[in-house]
Amino acid sequence: MTEKLTASTTSVLPNSTNTGLSSEEARQRLRSYGPNDPVAKEQSGALRQFLRFFANPLVVILLLASIISAAAGDTVNATIIVVMVLLSVTVNFFQTSRSQRAADQLRKEIAPTATVLRDGVWCELPRRDLVPGDLLRLTAGDLVPADARLLDARDLHVQQAALTGESLPVEKEATPSGNRPAEPTDAEARDRVFLGTSVVSGVATAQVTATGQTTAFGKIAERLAQRAPESEFERGTKQFGLLIARAVVFLVLFVFLINAALHRDTFESLLFAIALAVGLTPEFLPMISTVTLGRGALRMARQKVIVKHLAAIQNFGSIDILCSDKTGTLTSGEMTLDQHLDPLGQISERTFVLAYLNSLFESGVRNPLDHAIQHRAANPLDEAILIHDHPDVRGYEKRDEIPFDFERRRVSVVVARTDSCLLITKGAPESVLAVCTEYEIDGARHRFDTTARQRCKAIFQDFSQQGLRLLAVAYAPVQPHPTYQKQDEAELILAGFLTFTDHPLPTAAETIRALAADGVQVKILTGDNELVARHVCSEVGLNVERIVLGEEIERMTDAALGHVAEQTTVFARVSPVQKNRIILALKRRSHVVGYLGDGINDAPSLHTADVGLSVATGTDVARDAAEIILLERSLTVLHQGIIEGRKAFGNVMKYLLMGTSSNFGNMFSMAGASVFLPFLPMLPTQILLNNFLYDLAQVAIPTDEVDPSFIHKPHRWDVSLIRNFMLYIGPLSSLYDFLTFYVLLQVFHASEQFFHTGWFVESLATQTLVIFVIRTAGNPFRSRPSKALTVTTLSVVLIGLLLPFTPLAEWLKFTPLPPSFLGFLLVATGTYLLLVEIVKRRLLKQLFV
Repeated sequence: MTEKLTASTTSVLPNSTNTGLSSEEARQRLRSYGPNDPVAKEQSGALRQFLRFFANPLVVILLLASIISAAAGDTVNATIIVVMVLLSVTVNFFQTSRSQRAADQLRKEIAPTATVLRDGVWCELPRRDLVPGDLLRLTAGDLVPADARLLDARDLHVQQAALTGESLPVEKEATPSGNRPAEPTDAEARDRVFLGTSVVSGVATAQVTATGQTTAFGKIAERLAQRAPESEFERGTKQFGLLIARAVVFLVLFVFLINAALHRDTFESLLFAIALAVGLTPEFLPMISTVTLGRGALRMARQKVIVKHLAAIQNFGSIDILCSDKTGTLTSGEMTLDQHLDPLGQISERTFVLAYLNSLFESGVRNPLDHAIQHRAANPLDEAILIHDHPDVRGYEKRDEIPFDFERRRVSVVVARTDSCLLITKGAPESVLAVCTEYEIDGARHRFDTTARQRCKAIFQDFSQQGLRLLAVAYAPVQPHPTYQKQDEAELILAGFLTFTDHPLPTAAETIRALAADGVQVKILTGDNELVARHVCSEVGLNVERIVLGEEIERMTDAALGHVAEQTTVFARVSPVQKNRIILALKRRSHVVGYLGDGINDAPSLHTADVGLSVATGTDVARDAAEIILLERSLTVLHQGIIEGRKAFGNVMKYLLMGTSSNFGNMFSMAGASVFLPFLPMLPTQILLNNFLYDLAQVAIPTDEVDPSFIHKPHRWDVSLIRNFMLYIGPLSSLYDFLTFYVLLQVFHASEQFFHTGWFVESLATQTLVIFVIRTAGNPFRSRPSKALTVTTLSVVLIGLLLPFTPLAEWLKFTPLPPSFLGFLLVATGTYLLLVEIVKRRLLKQLFV
């Protein structure tokens, strides 16, 4: 077994050759060093997870109460309490575990990977399987998967902000073994790359020196590890929990003190109060939420949308503004090289050759424009341009590269052959023209004076107005140097322009209209100039009356930008920093913002947005920053995902509204009845059974359909709606409970056992059947529930009706009910549901319509 390595390892690792590690050696090292996770993840077995469900304070109190009951000789009550607790915990555990496993399986599909040399073959492996000694291949756009020493690097620039806070990329290079520093443990080491950083440009081969918690990032990640900011879903459930907690504390103390004042049995009164607390507590909320969101995640996966974190589903459904670039969203993203022109707009072979050289030797992230240039070189329209054998291409070698950045908006490469050394630049026309002093026509150079500059600008604008993307190409002979800097991009010679077509998607206009109908505004944030943006956006029906430019944003305050961002649909010539400001400005004005991006520089905006979305073909950096991954870059797929998010949220809301309407009303009635009745209105074990059966009826809520009226607009957590349900429908439920009390005492002259049985059945029927009314904002007879929900709900009511006639009745202290009471139950339940329907429509009007 090899000796454990640290981040300061400087020598070549044992048993690691130029063929990489063998699979067997890698397995041994993985057992020795553990998985490559910077923060240790707690692994717990099924038994431990099951036992965690007993950590609920109310469950602990009930189990203690059962022990006390057994010690006092009341084994029946003790047994019933234990059985109810076990059944509740078991259902909770199995439902939650099954949904969590499904969600984990989906996450594995988009887990970060690394290109590793194993058994002499380059392959993609999960990042967590890397071990010290592995050989890695790094390219632009990759996340560095572990701490590693560079063995070979070309024009490698790495973004290390996660470690150093420095926003600018730094250049890295392989160092000959004899010149390596003794302790290269910090980010300044030029021959080291570190977990948590990302490759901006260049390629490299590196050997892993440290993984997991022994990496530089792992050492600080453990200290800095903190809970991610609360999502709106988590914040909403927390507010709901606090609302219920206040009600529970008040009612439990009230009931216990009243019973104590009436000199009733203290232990029985305490157990009654605890059972009441259990009845009020929505202990199945975590399970219902997990199952609902888990089912939503599976449905979204079938729509080609993968969710990393279940809580993100509700945020996804709440999006009311979607920000995105136009390329690949409104357009196909598949660029086609249209023309290669000289500065005066005439066809120029020279312009294409220079652009090809730049694209060939550039090591940054390949974009669609580079792919179009490479494709044209491999498939020339003009057979005279056989680019690979062209005399102006043969013999060139790359000397250096000045990577692209969003400040310069251009990329330069320096190429050389025996008789010349050229710096070739391509990029946004306005940025390239700014550093040109000459232009070239048919091999002759001319001074790039104001007249020529205006003429070139006019050509550029004319093509832009036609919706064509343009790149300017320029060059300059340079003297050989070891390295070149941005300052060398000066006094260039303009060679001409390349024009590209990227046609709007046939479905884009229709999908944008569908999103708007469902309450989602699409805003385009593009680095392209305003002329191209205007043309493309107008073709798909977006409002282009005003287009705000990046230079305008620079002059705006955050408050002013918030107002402008709400009113504007298209932003052009914006940098990544400006995109981030736009998203923040919209969030400050209470919008839920989604951002779709796939590039290195999209990571900050993906983090800032309420929901970061990327695509499976995006860079590692973008996919890592996003919460949701689209397997297909399409607004249609995204729209379907938003709808699934709203369905999941709608079903969670059904459970919450159930818990704060009839269930709360029944518990309130129980507290009130304990004041004037000479006996407890329901025995503690009966309350627990009633609550368990009620919860069991709700298990199928995640399978239910959601009203079209609900999914056609974004929704946010509204605790006031839940509170209103508690204040209006809760008392309505209590009214029918007190009516039942009156009928039982005055009409049927019920004994204590008859009273307990009658109210058990009535309360169970009203609080479970009300789901058929609350689940829809419309007519319950037109909006059909799922089969599973119908079966579970009706089965629970049937069980409640039959229990008094079974052998279990003696244990539960029930008595058979006369047919006349069942007739009263039918009338009371029917009229109760009718009144709830009337009140519900008023309460849900703002939510659904």
